Amino acid sequence: MRSLLGTSLSTSALAISVVGLVVAVLAARRLDDRLWKWARWGAYANLWIMVVANLLMVQALVVRDFSLSYVAQVGSHATPLFFTVISLWAALEGSLLFWGLIMAGLTALVIYVHREATGPLVPYALATMFGIGIFFYLLLVVPANPFAAVYPVPADGPGPNPLLQNHPLMAIHPPILYLGYVGMMVPFAFAIGALLSGKLDDSWLHYTRRWTVFAWTFLTLGVVAGMWWSYEVLGWGGYWAWDPVENASFLPWLTATALIHSSMVQERRGMLRVWNLTLAVATFLLTILGTFLTRSGILSSVHAFAEGTIGSYFVVFMAIILVFSVVLLLGRSEELKTEGSLDSIASRETVFFFNNVVLVAFTFTVLLGTLFPLLAEAFRGVTVSVGAPFFNQMTLPFVVALLFLMGVGPALPWGKASRKGLDQNFIQAGSAMVVVAVLSVVLGLRDPYAVLAFAFSAFALVTNVREYVIPVRARMKARGEKIIHALASVMLSNPRRYGGYFAHFGVIVMAVGIAASSALQTTHEATLTPGQSMQVEDFTLTFEGMWAEDQPQRFQVGATLAATKNGRGIGAMEPRLNYYPTQEDPVPTPAVRSRMTDLYVVLMAFQPDGSQATIQAIVEPLVIWIWVGGVMIALGASFGLVFGMRKETSSKRRTSSQRGGEGRGQVDPKPQLTSAGENP
Repeated sequence: MRSLLGTSLSTSALAISVVGLVVAVLAARRLDDRLWKWARWGAYANLWIMVVANLLMVQALVVRDFSLSYVAQVGSHATPLFFTVISLWAALEGSLLFWGLIMAGLTALVIYVHREATGPLVPYALATMFGIGIFFYLLLVVPANPFAAVYPVPADGPGPNPLLQNHPLMAIHPPILYLGYVGMMVPFAFAIGALLSGKLDDSWLHYTRRWTVFAWTFLTLGVVAGMWWSYEVLGWGGYWAWDPVENASFLPWLTATALIHSSMVQERRGMLRVWNLTLAVATFLLTILGTFLTRSGILSSVHAFAEGTIGSYFVVFMAIILVFSVVLLLGRSEELKTEGSLDSIASRETVFFFNNVVLVAFTFTVLLGTLFPLLAEAFRGVTVSVGAPFFNQMTLPFVVALLFLMGVGPALPWGKASRKGLDQNFIQAGSAMVVVAVLSVVLGLRDPYAVLAFAFSAFALVTNVREYVIPVRARMKARGEKIIHALASVMLSNPRRYGGYFAHFGVIVMAVGIAASSALQTTHEATLTPGQSMQVEDFTLTFEGMWAEDQPQRFQVGATLAATKNGRGIGAMEPRLNYYPTQEDPVPTPAVRSRMTDLYVVLMAFQPDGSQATIQAIVEPLVIWIWVGGVMIALGASFGLVFGMRKETSSKRRTSSQRGGEGRGQVDPKPQLTSAGENP
């Protein structure tokens, strides 16, 4: 019964998407309000269908209905309820079902928000989103049907991947990352809508600005949550290994960051029209590529799903998107000529231009390193691997360059800067950079990139702080406001701008955390008997003994170590090894004490009688700054998004009120779809 109902729901979503695409295109071409209404209802219907389908699968997982292929694949009587529920996204078919829910929800939300928009742009954007939906719902119906029936029905299943049930972070990491991935569909859809409708002004950017920042915020949180999961679960003491799937989530983040910055140049100066459309397409393509790398099994990764049969579907889909987008861009090339131009090398738009160049070069380098093993095997028949040393060596210059540009950009005006203004803006920042660089070397830091990261972080910090200090000080002097009130007033006066600066602070904090934890890390490994101690930096670990615990889904072995710092007790550390029936090798659970300096303890091996244990202890300064910085980035973006929307809404209401007064009480008629030449 569940198999038939679930498959019927996926098939219905596919059919509605096909019909909805046709109806939305007709609504755009004919400017027909009735068709536009039906297209919108199709988006809403798909949302409810996906809600029911996902709830049905969750129920099947909870009751252990092993007659469904997906439950037989990831379900188990031994798996705790919490991990049973979140195993909805633990493997290929379930993750695609959950992806379909987020895609349908975001499509419905976007169309509901813009339901009264005029012109063909939004209907064409909806048609594009329906087209994307056709692909993913087709996967759910044909090659990756989670509701496929299993016969004979097994009595039990293996449970989800042990790595996915070894930490509660898996409850939030995939949903957050999916919101970022799927959210990049929106700027792509409006970019295609602009090309199809001929509305090649800034309209599509105005529609998508919020959605791009929304998706970018969740993508940021998803990447940081993935780093945290890697740090807390894998037991290697690191948080970023340039794993192919890690790279797959990082690539669209880079191009989306470029899009957010370059869109400001188009809005302010009428430049980079083709570039922004291209970035919107490229970002979406990279999300599909990331999904392909994760779900096809074509690259080996601890994050990837088992090898599936859907790789060819993704390759065809990416080819269609690429060809379709390029044809549209070429067809509109004459209409996309840039109106503005760079007035000066010392201007904010110039910095944004170089920022985009660096981000795209960064993207290309990571993409090349990620795909090179595939290219080498395809064209030369050899197996090669590209590891962290390549990525670190090739990408660290880009990181330093971005920190420098992050400091230069806020200090420069739009248009042309005066020499006096430049001197005033950069003398303090340059001094801070030099002082931090000299102090780093004097204090014994010898890693050149770490020194540069600290120095340019100081440079960027000073210039970004100045953007707050100057208006806050002026407001306090002119109005006598307290500093907190003045700061709040300044931030609310331009939420996008000051939210962006706060996000810059987050990037700076992350950069310092990454540089410090990498360059100043200390590792020590020792084999201890009960009562013996090991020393690492200021920490002493004394081995007290082994213990074991039999749990429903695993067998757990742990070591207890008393930890002290400079002779003062800081509690017990209990690293563990988890043995799952479906996994040959144990899954580690490191003991982590997170402060300004992290103490990271891993149980490497032990004697069955508990007489010995091999312990690895790692001391890493400022790791916590990475997580704090990620949250700061998200908070800054969210502040600009939420309060920017409120400010725009308030402005529109004031404008509407003024128009109503001027019109002596006349009410505007309900907006109708208009021709492509009219502004919405």
